Amino acid sequence: MIDWREIDTVLLDMDGTLLDLHFDSHFWLEHLPRRYVELHQLDQASQEALKSRIMGEQGTLNWYSLAYWSRELNVDIVALKREVQHLIGLRGDALDFLGWLKQAHPRVVLATNADRASLALKLPLTGLENYLDAIISSEDVGAAKEEQAFWFALQEREPFDPARTLFIDDNARVLESAREFGIKYLLGIKQPDSQRPEKELQEFVALDRFAQLLP
Repeated sequence: MIDWREIDTVLLDMDGTLLDLHFDSHFWLEHLPRRYVELHQLDQASQEALKSRIMGEQGTLNWYSLAYWSRELNVDIVALKREVQHLIGLRGDALDFLGWLKQAHPRVVLATNADRASLALKLPLTGLENYLDAIISSEDVGAAKEEQAFWFALQEREPFDPARTLFIDDNARVLESAREFGIKYLLGIKQPDSQRPEKELQEFVALDRFAQLLP
């Protein structure tokens, strides 16, 4: 599937690519709305309204910012995330793939929309840092991966040749943005959330397992 002789840099998404998206799906669409109405003593309609409000920010920096939601909802988002942190876990053979990459020696960069507060929660629980040469968050550069500004800022901070770069992400809009920037090798994820059905990415090849990439 990939001729590794053509790859110098591997850019990897975190949530839904290396990590099971189930934690985030459960937190944002179930746990947070439920705890929000409990903490503020609101009715069921408020819970549904919050879900709509959250989805309305999709693809923006606000969507990914724990500080934004803590401020907007007047709750401690990090503390609420810790209530369900046992759901944070790696996807399938992610560590095997990362271990192989470490031996194969391309530069491996985590390119994530997760903010630094999310990273501070998830990295110690997953051990991802041991396999990464660099970590770039959309919070660091002031633009989400859905925007071209992210890729220009990423290349400035972490120089890479788009023609010799592989990028893996579960989000079609992000993959489209990376393609617009000129990244040549693009792959999606077939089932980012282990508790939800597989996704159709249509324009991109979607991985079932990382083992498909190994020579």
